[in-house]
Amino acid sequence: MRFSFTEDQRLLAETVREVLDKACPPETVRAAGEPEQESVRPGPAWRALAEVGLLGAHIPEEHGGLGMTALDTVLAYEETGWYAVPGPLVETAVAAPLLVPAEHLAGIAAGTVTVSVRPACTPYLPDADVADLLVAGSAVVPRAGVTLTPHASVDATRKLFTVDLDAGPGGEEAFDRAALATAAQLVGLGRRLREEAVGYAGQRRQFGKVIGSFQALKHQLADVAIALEFAAPLVYRAAYSLTHGAPTAGRDVSAAKTAASRAAHRAARTALQVHGAIGYTDELDLQLWLNRVWALRPAWGDDGLHRARLRAALLDGPYEPRSVRLP
Repeated sequence: MRFSFTEDQRLLAETVREVLDKACPPETVRAAGEPEQESVRPGPAWRALAEVGLLGAHIPEEHGGLGMTALDTVLAYEETGWYAVPGPLVETAVAAPLLVPAEHLAGIAAGTVTVSVRPACTPYLPDADVADLLVAGSAVVPRAGVTLTPHASVDATRKLFTVDLDAGPGGEEAFDRAALATAAQLVGLGRRLREEAVGYAGQRRQFGKVIGSFQALKHQLADVAIALEFAAPLVYRAAYSLTHGAPTAGRDVSAAKTAASRAAHRAARTALQVHGAIGYTDELDLQLWLNRVWALRPAWGDDGLHRARLRAALLDGPYEPRSVRLP
């Protein structure tokens, strides 16, 4: 199969990059994690993405959206990963259109309705404090009608909450589409971290030389590049499978999420090693992308869940979705 993205698909990604370059600099992401900024989350990037149509990309045209496919937006979601856009973006723009009543779709496309979604594999609702609607399995409720219990999160810009809601399982299609978009974000995050690491390796000096000249460090950075270049085609294949309704779509999504998670984790670990301990301090913006990788790796299915799905698909065996609740 010969595959390449269309000009329109690439143009959407370029447009998203242009608007986020202005609307979502590191200081905006950093501000989203500050307690006093609760009232302005998810922030200017959200409005910018609504204006370019990404929030309504997966909403049918009759409800104010663009009616796009997963293949149309996968490159754009890589860009949102590159900029670590705060807010429940995947939950609102990718999962929610398949889960919430049609009356809310126009608001999602316009950027005036925000949704937090809890898949069956986790007890947490991300960014529920800024959501208008909460989706837990088959239940859809206004945030104002429930009590949120906050929990510690590795990423201050992606807060976690639990609610006392019992509901049946959510839609499998929504899960696959959200897992794919998250995988695309992880690829974008990995590429950003690789660029930050390469740039810093050309500046930091040890033993009278820039550390980028050390062979051991070159090998580590090359391993990051290889992991990302192997993960990206799996993400694109999964987008193609979902768009065309391939019977292997679930398998392909799990392969993509597993590869993207591992590649982004390798990029995060290597970037932190290149920068040294200062890389995780507030002095540098690097910690914004490190934390987002660690927050997204378990989102929409961790490595264990997706490996189990892969094993079931490849060996033609049974797969039982895990339902996780807090003790």
